Amino acid sequence: MAFHDSLARAVALVGAAAIRWRRLQGQVQRTPAVGTAPQIPAALAQGRIPTLKMPTAQGWAAGQMPSAAAGLKVNAFAAGLKHPRWIHVLPNGDVTVAEALQQASGAPRTLFDHAMRATMRRAAALGESPNRITLLRDADGDGVAEQRHALLENLDQPFGMALLGDTFYVGNTDGVLAFPYTPGATRIAAPGRRLASFKPGGHWTRSLLASRDGQRLYVGVGSLSNIAEHGFEAEEGRACIYELDLRTQHCRIFAAGLRNPVGLAWEPVTGRLWTVVNERDGLGDETPPDYLTSVSDGGFYGWPYCYWGQTVDERVPQDAALVARALTPDYALGGHTASLGLCWMPAGTLPGFDGDGMVIGQHGSWNRSTLSGYRVVFVPFADGRPAGPPRDILWGFLAPDESVSYGRPVGVAIGPDGRSLLVADDVGDVVWRVSGAAPAPGSTAPRR
Repeated sequence: MAFHDSLARAVALVGAAAIRWRRLQGQVQRTPAVGTAPQIPAALAQGRIPTLKMPTAQGWAAGQMPSAAAGLKVNAFAAGLKHPRWIHVLPNGDVTVAEALQQASGAPRTLFDHAMRATMRRAAALGESPNRITLLRDADGDGVAEQRHALLENLDQPFGMALLGDTFYVGNTDGVLAFPYTPGATRIAAPGRRLASFKPGGHWTRSLLASRDGQRLYVGVGSLSNIAEHGFEAEEGRACIYELDLRTQHCRIFAAGLRNPVGLAWEPVTGRLWTVVNERDGLGDETPPDYLTSVSDGGFYGWPYCYWGQTVDERVPQDAALVARALTPDYALGGHTASLGLCWMPAGTLPGFDGDGMVIGQHGSWNRSTLSGYRVVFVPFADGRPAGPPRDILWGFLAPDESVSYGRPVGVAIGPDGRSLLVADDVGDVVWRVSGAAPAPGSTAPRR
């Protein structure tokens, strides 16, 4: 451990020196690339020493919590979890939380691999995974879960969850499993039935979203690497969204060229599928931006050959035919924000947010000179499209001097009451609840 701590400190010093040098060279990009027509700076390849700046994971002090937009309040729906990443709200009001963590796989091959691992451990982004789904129950409806149960254990880096009828689906890093479910159950003891298999490792999360008719699941599968530096063969079947037919168990690639598509959500006006995508590193503070986009069946979105439409990444051996097919995303979210969480929020869910739109949990950057993300934002929609600048819902996860993170937001979901927002914080080990006012005394609890 002493070696890892020393290496992490050394990496931080090298990273700080690289950032100072790039600032002196005028290579720091300050204007955020955000919106439907972002101004994306020209690529500035960082070479062998990329910008590396990741805050030390500190957690929240007693009584400390994120800041919220005017008219909103925050409370801990559940604390003392172990790296909560994703949230799913069941029809009876129970809340399931996937607790999982990236694990080191194989021996590091380069000094940079060692450096990244040491840095990720310092940031609480790498370690022993809990491999558990916890069920939280707020039986009295006061906005705090007073019951906690291990619904499923001994999983393999679980992330996405979905409930259809009497079947509870889990997105493990290596595939989709189906478990029998009884309404109100607090424990599932039966073994899971495998429906699909995926390559594990790399971007390990496997988000799930059920189709409107309950006949299919959509699964986000990220790339192994940054720009296919381990070869294109290693990336086959990755960097895409799958469609899994639950009746036939046929699994096909629905859309590709998406480096790391994590959150998935339906937009109700058009009925289209939307996702948030983490773009590539090593080209500058704002180049390219992470993004929110609708997803077309058969669509190709550029990775690894190009970004934001057909802007070629000169570091990658090219395929001109695929570049010509690359679609431009709908909405830029700024460089390296690590936008992971996604859910649709209807108008009126939270006071002050009067229109419909998407809520996005931004886990926060490491590959830029001034950190970005570390907040929860709302993107307003009109007529099925993004229609304005993002608005902050929650912030304050990062210390003002960027040295430590108190928390890092990931999954987001509308609360069981339909008038609150739940946010998974995997550094603070908390699920936060954002609402307009404290629950009224004696309020009716969700039915079970």
